[in-house]
Amino acid sequence: MTFATSILNFFDKLNAPVFSNGIEIINPYPDKEVKAVVRSFYNKYFNDNNPRVFIIGINPGRFGGGITGISFTDPVALKEFCGIENNLGDKKELSSRFIYEMINAYGGPEAFNKKFYLTALYPLAIVNNGKNYNFYDDPKLYAALKSFMISYLQDQIKAGAKKDIAICLGKKNYTFVDKINKEYGFFRELKMLEHPRYIMQYKLKSLPDYIEKYIKVLDAC
Repeated sequence: MTFATSILNFFDKLNAPVFSNGIEIINPYPDKEVKAVVRSFYNKYFNDNNPRVFIIGINPGRFGGGITGISFTDPVALKEFCGIENNLGDKKELSSRFIYEMINAYGGPEAFNKKFYLTALYPLAIVNNGKNYNFYDDPKLYAALKSFMISYLQDQIKAGAKKDIAICLGKKNYTFVDKINKEYGFFRELKMLEHPRYIMQYKLKSLPDYIEKYIKVLDAC
């Protein structure tokens, strides 16, 4: 079974729990258009048995992976940089913009995806009253999702993770991933990089420096 097949099977099994108080979990994978582009993406870049270094985000944004089903990839990046046509709209996401500038600096999607796998600790988008929400913004939400996160991460690791190292995006996210990793021993080492959205929102003038920092960490993996 290839990396692509394993991950596609994983997406097919994802379910979105129902919450109240304005919190909604977005599961794009049952949509026919999303199924088609996700299959095209993974068959294009992951149709092999090579282990990958996992890069773990928080949870997808509603304009990125929440639409396309592909981590840190909005519909525009999917078309422009991955060459995958889609009818998922023209919404752009800040995190996706950074990630694809970094990927292009690394050598392009083919070179990047051959070695790395972008994912998230919780693989479905979360919104609160229509706005992006992080799993750690509400302790009760985190408690409700924690067992799913662990199970989801285990399932993805089985697809072909390199166990010696993983990269975590975001300082606060790192504290959660690190705690889970110490409990379950998924990876021998965790490295932390600033989250793409933080960089684009607060450190845009230093964008080249952050891309260089990312590349140095990736090259060392």
